[in-house]
Amino acid sequence: MALKDLEIRGAGNLLGGEQSGHIAGVGFDLYVRMIGEAVSELRDSGPAERPEVRVELPVNAHIPHEYVPGERLRLEAYTAIAAIDSDGDIAAVHAELADRYGPPPEPVLGLLAVARLRAQARRAGLTDIAQQGTHIRFAPVDLPDSRQVRVQRLYPKTVLKPAVRTMLVPVPRAVPERQPSAPLGAPLLRDAELLAWCAQLVADVFGETGQPAVAPAGPDA
Repeated sequence: MALKDLEIRGAGNLLGGEQSGHIAGVGFDLYVRMIGEAVSELRDSGPAERPEVRVELPVNAHIPHEYVPGERLRLEAYTAIAAIDSDGDIAAVHAELADRYGPPPEPVLGLLAVARLRAQARRAGLTDIAQQGTHIRFAPVDLPDSRQVRVQRLYPKTVLKPAVRTMLVPVPRAVPERQPSAPLGAPLLRDAELLAWCAQLVADVFGETGQPAVAPAGPDA
């Protein structure tokens, strides 16, 4: 049971000093899903009926101790983020965090961006987005011939594996400022840039779009 998993690992380790290492070990998606399911069991609400989406990407996404003090408060924040299922939910959670703790720092914005990608992927029928070496794996994928042609045109060297309903897309490399293309040996995209690239791919290939996780602040914000 998810609650038993949470008890075995310990809320202190999950949300205390070992937080970042634990997330790296189990993956953010499993981490927040475990918390969400455990809370559901505690409330006797039963397991979630919505399809779950696993997102495992190199993203700086967590709630810093200095931003949300106290394990219970961080648990509440993680649970709210784990329950996000729409752009409206993202806006509501962002507003609540900003009201209670101040403007969210980059790692928290990363969490919200991951939540947005998960919701977008769920609408597209995907259950798995994960980095696999120098590729991102998307599954399950069942594309008609016309879409397969579109994928190869927009994302060259993509590998489609119909037998296992999987698509492997090469991760772009980071392009330094004022350079037209990524130099040989440039690092792979990660963090916000990788999330934005994945979101654009889902929109291009599956026709699912979404608003930015957090709207840019205006000049008077």
